[in-house]
Amino acid sequence: MKALILAGGKGTRLRPITFTRAKQLVPVANKPILFYAIEAIRDAGITDIGVIVGDTAEEVREALGDGSHWGASITYIPQEAPLGLAHAVKIAEDFMAGEPFVMYLGDNLIADGITRFVDEFREGGCEAQILLAHVPNASQFGVAELADDGSIKRLIEKPANPPSDLALVGVYLFSNSVFEAVNAIEPSARGELEITDAIQWLVDQNRVVRPHVISGWWKDTGKLEDMLEANRIMLDLISSEVLGEKDENSEIHGRVRIGEGTRLVNSILRGPAIIGENCEIVNAYIGPYSSVGDGCKILGSELEHSIMLGGSRIEDCGSRFTDSLFGVNAVVRKADRVPAAYHVMLGDNSEVEIV
Repeated sequence: MKALILAGGKGTRLRPITFTRAKQLVPVANKPILFYAIEAIRDAGITDIGVIVGDTAEEVREALGDGSHWGASITYIPQEAPLGLAHAVKIAEDFMAGEPFVMYLGDNLIADGITRFVDEFREGGCEAQILLAHVPNASQFGVAELADDGSIKRLIEKPANPPSDLALVGVYLFSNSVFEAVNAIEPSARGELEITDAIQWLVDQNRVVRPHVISGWWKDTGKLEDMLEANRIMLDLISSEVLGEKDENSEIHGRVRIGEGTRLVNSILRGPAIIGENCEIVNAYIGPYSSVGDGCKILGSELEHSIMLGGSRIEDCGSRFTDSLFGVNAVVRKADRVPAAYHVMLGDNSEVEIV
């Protein structure tokens, strides 16, 4: 059995962060989201992995390499444009070479991994298996309507009036019959080959498609609030490990991880939180559910329930930053001048809230 990870797409809902980096490589608890997908696939006993890449292919290749770090083998499959999930399946047919496979959207996180779902599929009895989850905002996803016997009645992509609250989770399991489906369907009104249409084709052809409603959490990390929630979920799972240094005036409370070379000076850190390597935390407060990447500086400032990517800095701001995402090498500092004024340089689609 093989795997297909989708790591293309433009990540428009996370701009401006994704103007300069792949959305699948934005970290959650200081680990790129894409790494969680590879680990889940490997833990399910699958080591032959195809990765669909687009405009950010070079960055994804640099991050993943040949897959040997995870004991896997990675083959990169370029997609000329984001033409839909079913299109990604279509161009992976040669790589699959007739084998069944799991398709995993690279910006998704699923509680407890996918091993039990892969094992179910391996037991046979169906040509496709889809994972579903109850969501409050079903119109933002592909939606499944089930018949009274629990079988799939129909699938609809991002319906204005969803027939149920069951969204398709970003993990699918297919036999090679899915290639019949992706080659039979036509592009949707938005010009994409929809995976919901391909699965619906299988249903209409009386192929056995098995739904599985998951009970644990699932996060599609396409938006800032989803990133922060995923970060919170993963930080709840960490154990304490302090490899850095703290002076006698600093305090650490709760479960925290601090990387080598990091210094805490006259600061308070409350977990769960994670601080990377070679960071400077001076005269600062870092509250729960904060992830701070390698080489960051927090000086005379406060941070809580936020994510800082590597090399970013908050200097002498005094006020507390919450529910925030700082990109690589981003700098926020307080200017000491009169008259008081805001001085900013913001990228496209940036958002600043001042209270």
